[in-house]
Amino acid sequence: MQISVVVPLFNEEESLPELAAWIDRVMKQNNFSYEVIMVDDGSKDKSWQVVETLSAQNPNIKGVKFRINYGKSAALNTAFRLAKGDVVITMDADLQDSPDEIPALYNMIVADGYDLVSGWKQKRYDPITKTVPTKIYNAAARMMSGIYLHDFNCGLKAYKNEVVKSVEVYGEMHRYIPVLAKKAGFGKIGEKVVVHQARKYGVTKFGMERFLYGFLDLLSVSFMTRFAKRPMHLFGGLGVLSFFTGFCIVLYLLVAKIVFAQYRMTERPIFYIGLVSIVVGVQLFVAGFLGELVARSGTDRNDYDISKKVNLNE
Repeated sequence: MQISVVVPLFNEEESLPELAAWIDRVMKQNNFSYEVIMVDDGSKDKSWQVVETLSAQNPNIKGVKFRINYGKSAALNTAFRLAKGDVVITMDADLQDSPDEIPALYNMIVADGYDLVSGWKQKRYDPITKTVPTKIYNAAARMMSGIYLHDFNCGLKAYKNEVVKSVEVYGEMHRYIPVLAKKAGFGKIGEKVVVHQARKYGVTKFGMERFLYGFLDLLSVSFMTRFAKRPMHLFGGLGVLSFFTGFCIVLYLLVAKIVFAQYRMTERPIFYIGLVSIVVGVQLFVAGFLGELVARSGTDRNDYDISKKVNLNE
């Protein structure tokens, strides 16, 4: 099978028939073998009944229904485990992502050799209350991840199948699949300008809180990708720096006391800064030590992603 199209959805009953017909038309025009995996993330409307009807009409359409709303990351992770296509393409169910982009995205993976291609909604049909925070968020994500993408949160992306099988998406980490893919060794990440369409049915399911959660998740994924197996490098390093700073302050005050003998060390506010620095340094070092113990006791501490082998008998 050439393509798996993954569509997470929540209360999108009006748009699903049009989206399914559009995807089918594009696939037939390009002679692609395909499947569509629709994941109903606990919808309260008739979305699941629509998925069942579409699946009965077209065997290429498959569906999964969550009992409750788990979030987009859970929907994507479930579909990734089920996807059989050589190329996996994700898109939102609200018709703001165009299925006409599928052939070009597929060719960038197959012909150009990209591991992952992310869409870039260069021209957006969103209110300024959404576009301005998005620009700030994307700038922070580029700076912290080292991956230069204009639109991390674009739902329209294409992956090699082995990429989606190598990453685990949880919480709200769907925004950072490129970061997780890079950590897993898939470094050829591309970008394509895609058409963004105004929402045709319903209302957006995301509020302003997603930008706060997105920033917190960015901190989490940055830490996990860099220090998950070596937490002492972060906490121990910060602890040593803090302890050394505090020690230097206290040593300076001690020398000044001996030389000048004109004041008590505890009468100077900088003494308490030094004392706190020493205490914080010790605590950070202990946190790093405990983190190292947890990491080393994990069952996956020596699990490494081996891509190829030669002349090995197992």
